[in-house]
Amino acid sequence: MTLRIAEGGLDDARVQALLGVHLAAARANTAAGFAFALDVSGLRVPGIWFFAAWEGEELRGVAALKRLAPEHGEVKSMHTAAAARRRGVGAALLRHIVAEARAAGMRRLSLETGTSAHFAAAVAMYVMHGFVPCGPFADYVASPENRFFTLALE
Repeated sequence: MTLRIAEGGLDDARVQALLGVHLAAARANTAAGFAFALDVSGLRVPGIWFFAAWEGEELRGVAALKRLAPEHGEVKSMHTAAAARRRGVGAALLRHIVAEARAAGMRRLSLETGTSAHFAAAVAMYVMHGFVPCGPFADYVASPENRFFTLALE
């Protein structure tokens, strides 16, 4: 698989459709009020870099990096298309975000995810890439519905 990760693409209908699938899955697998996935408008704000992973003309996944503070970033809106799962797309996007965070001078990268079985594969991938459990960060509040992870970029 030859994967190309490009910044941008929020105007592409394929990207918007995959983000719609991501939002629906997050909401379906998390208690009401605890799904913090961003929609297209939420991804268009300053301080967020959005990336799309392509194999030829096929969209394989999406992810975003949000700057929380000068040295702290957050992984947002990670989603791999169903047809591309278990092929390394999520890992490639995560490595790309880590590299972008480092290049932007960030020293820590955090993420929030759900606790249901739906999120188990993603959590395993984050842990495999060095993320460790942590407490809530930014405006998040601890709850049985959310898990938090962080990665030192030093």
